[in-house]
Amino acid sequence: MTEERPVAVVTGASAGIGEATARRLAQEGFAVVLGARRIDRIGKLAAAIGDGARALELDVTSPASVRTFCDALDRVDLLVNNAGLAMHRDAIAEGRDEDWRVMWETNVLGLVRMTRELLPKLEASGRGHIINLGSTAGFQVIELGSGYVSTKHAVRAVTDTLRLELVGKPIRVSEVSPGLVETEFAVVRFDGDTDRAAKFYEGLDPLTGEDIADVIAWVATRPPNVNIDQVIVKPIAQADIRVVHRRPRE
Repeated sequence: MTEERPVAVVTGASAGIGEATARRLAQEGFAVVLGARRIDRIGKLAAAIGDGARALELDVTSPASVRTFCDALDRVDLLVNNAGLAMHRDAIAEGRDEDWRVMWETNVLGLVRMTRELLPKLEASGRGHIINLGSTAGFQVIELGSGYVSTKHAVRAVTDTLRLELVGKPIRVSEVSPGLVETEFAVVRFDGDTDRAAKFYEGLDPLTGEDIADVIAWVATRPPNVNIDQVIVKPIAQADIRVVHRRPRE
């Protein structure tokens, strides 16, 4: 990496939105650092991207892993807090503490840990930028999804609070909140059941990881005096978190 190129860190870069974002930011001139637990995947991705891309193992639920990852970086201009997951679709009465714990540790505390560790380097860059991946689930609630929905409401609260706390410093704070995006995300939510995950998107044209990466790249490449606070992006067939038009089966 050269000192002149801005450095972008992307968490959860092994698949989906994170992978697409890493590729797109490299095209935009960033030297990308990929973080994920699946080091084999991000290693191959970094090799495919080339141009100084680095792959470093990262588990955002582990303070030690976060610290080791962040200590390995000399400079950071952009942090994309993408790592996140949803588990199951249970009512509160049937939900498991462990599922809630994993979602909160990953989606909220993981984001906070990465942000806290990298704030000094983001500020030192003189043009720092934090982009958090939210969700339409951060604006509305829905039955059978309160664990995930609660984490995305928390992400929005953390993002807005951070913007207040950092005012006057050279760090922009943004949130990109997607609606229905077809990635491995649904497969994880349905315990690896690919048929059930595919059925979740049946009858509509959902967004892709590349669609969201395009929005993230746009937010990241605005002039340094411009902060895009919040972007909500949904497929045309989705009016809100619960109103979706599906084509009838032929």
